[in-house]
Amino acid sequence: MKFSTKAIHAGQEPDPTTGAVMTPIYQTSTYAQAGLGEHKGFEYSRTGNPTRTALETCIAALEEGSYGLAFASGMAAETAILSLLNAGDHIVSCDDTYGGTYRIFERIMRRYNVETSYVAGGNAADYEKAIRPNTKIIWLETPTNPLLNLVDIQAIAVLAHSRNLLVVVDNTFASPYFQQPLKLGADIVVHSTTKYINGHSDVIGGALVTNNEEAYQSIKFYQNAAGGVPAPFDAWLTLRGLKTLAVRMRQHEANALAVAHFLHEHPLVEKIYYPGLPSHPDYELAKRQMSGFGGMVSFQFKGSYQDVTQMVRRFRVFALAESLGGVESLVCHPASMTHGSIPRDIREARGLTDTLLRLSVGIEDIEDIIGDLEYALAFKRA
Repeated sequence: MKFSTKAIHAGQEPDPTTGAVMTPIYQTSTYAQAGLGEHKGFEYSRTGNPTRTALETCIAALEEGSYGLAFASGMAAETAILSLLNAGDHIVSCDDTYGGTYRIFERIMRRYNVETSYVAGGNAADYEKAIRPNTKIIWLETPTNPLLNLVDIQAIAVLAHSRNLLVVVDNTFASPYFQQPLKLGADIVVHSTTKYINGHSDVIGGALVTNNEEAYQSIKFYQNAAGGVPAPFDAWLTLRGLKTLAVRMRQHEANALAVAHFLHEHPLVEKIYYPGLPSHPDYELAKRQMSGFGGMVSFQFKGSYQDVTQMVRRFRVFALAESLGGVESLVCHPASMTHGSIPRDIREARGLTDTLLRLSVGIEDIEDIIGDLEYALAFKRA
């Protein structure tokens, strides 16, 4: 099956009892058993639930993976991956990471004597220099949040596997529609399903996909033991959203490309970050590694923080809010919102200044989106 067909059908056969086309919401905590050890594959909904299983099967199919696991949030999924580590282990990570990922690396994992080294850019040689004898995981975001830098997954995977290391890729920004890291050599793909996977800003969730059976069995044990699983209704809502992922992503990309071209020419925009522009330093890598450029656009505003605070109040289509990937357009101020947990000096050294804005470009009419940006950016003339 092709991608769009998988999104609608993978793991989602009609209900055998009633013929219902849509996967039922199995809103149950437990399951009756005929006798000791005699059950129909389910015992307790923390361990497994048919609605969640359908979601896990579908996401695994879309990522071209063998095993999928769903969680109550993206951070719960990340924490489950980190359960593969022991005290004294080491992570090599790209430096432009989501603030919540940085927070868990620095505020939680360090307490258990797991250290992280951060690498700027996507050069495999720089990652190689950061590897230590106790390194176990190379952790990538590509495109990164919020600067939309790319990392060469295939090159990093070759390097990592020569050292017997696992490669984890956060694929939230691209979605499996535009990028499938497992096919490029990654070992584990992680998503905040809150974002494009669900796509309607009404569910918190996370998921991971892998072809590594050993890693899967270990993380599945952790999933059951720690219990950070999604409710059946949340799994059902996410499945509902997945069915339209392909059509949504095509429109997100079309609108984001138009926004990027508009901002690229605007006199109040100092710098723009979008891998679909030929001026982006990773444009050629994006064309090789991805099948599309996604719906996220970031830009540095030419002005002061006070100007930014005035400007964001003028948006009428874009909502000033955290998160991304919904059908509606959102504008985020990373320094005070998604990446506020990163100390200011580190944040600014990485380019996350007080005048950086991140746009999650929705699927509204593009004329309304561009008109809203024009109006917001005209605040100095208002």
